[in-house]
Amino acid sequence: MDYSEKVGRDTEEAVRLALDDLRLTIDEVEVTVLEEPSKGFFGIGSKLAKVRVEKKKPVKKEEEHKQTRPDLVIPIEEARARDAAYRERMAAEGKDTEEPRETKREKRPRNGNKRNNRKEHSDRSKTAMAAAAAREPKEPVIAPEPEENLQVLEDHPAISFLRDLIKEMGLDADVTGKAGEEAIYLNIQGKDSGTIIGKRGQTLDAVQYLTSLVVNKDQSKYTRVVVDAENYRAKRERTLEALSYRLANKVVKGRRPVRLEPMNPYERKVIHATLQSHPKVTTRSEGEDPYRRVVIELK
Repeated sequence: MDYSEKVGRDTEEAVRLALDDLRLTIDEVEVTVLEEPSKGFFGIGSKLAKVRVEKKKPVKKEEEHKQTRPDLVIPIEEARARDAAYRERMAAEGKDTEEPRETKREKRPRNGNKRNNRKEHSDRSKTAMAAAAAREPKEPVIAPEPEENLQVLEDHPAISFLRDLIKEMGLDADVTGKAGEEAIYLNIQGKDSGTIIGKRGQTLDAVQYLTSLVVNKDQSKYTRVVVDAENYRAKRERTLEALSYRLANKVVKGRRPVRLEPMNPYERKVIHATLQSHPKVTTRSEGEDPYRRVVIELK
């Protein structure tokens, strides 16, 4: 791999992660800043720094070395004549100018054992990955409460807060909610629900955090708040599960750990739960929120 794109709290951290990934020094690469970091407002619109670090291409040789020297070019007729004369001379001396193809193969034996070993190892890795995927439960990591245990919310501070927030943002969407014994589930639907989700759900996470603050203000018992839009949470979870298996396979093949981009606690939990029964890799978290990330490495 000749390039790597990474994100971080700032440009320096993103470059450092990319250099670790490529195993190169700063003198051996070219750095392109794709996105500058931004704190945003209450987490809404915040962005991490994103860079593209690419290995420098080798310096091209001088043009004259690329070209064939004119004095070494032999016309085709002269070449054929030289070859015919050579063959006649060898035949007169009783020498054979043709070497059997089988002999050439014998001079350069192929190491079939190594290739077979690599193929066998790859097949075993794929089998292990498939077996691990088959063992994993298909239910969500944080399963919602049964539908029969939920009650429709008509008038609730969380719904009022979200509707006011959406209105102040100048967006067109509505909010519905249900309450269970353990959590409140709020769903946003409408023309501008995609804007509320934001890039990789960052805006939706910020809205959920603010709503949780409103719900739990001056309350002795904590209530978990889940804000969703257009079933984004379930779709994101399936995407993270597929990403987990793909990166685990990369770790097994490359024998090197992989560091994911910073994620919120829920998404990190999805990665951990997906790979907890994997036979060859393990996961851990490093860093501090909101830049805490998952690391996948060999057991």
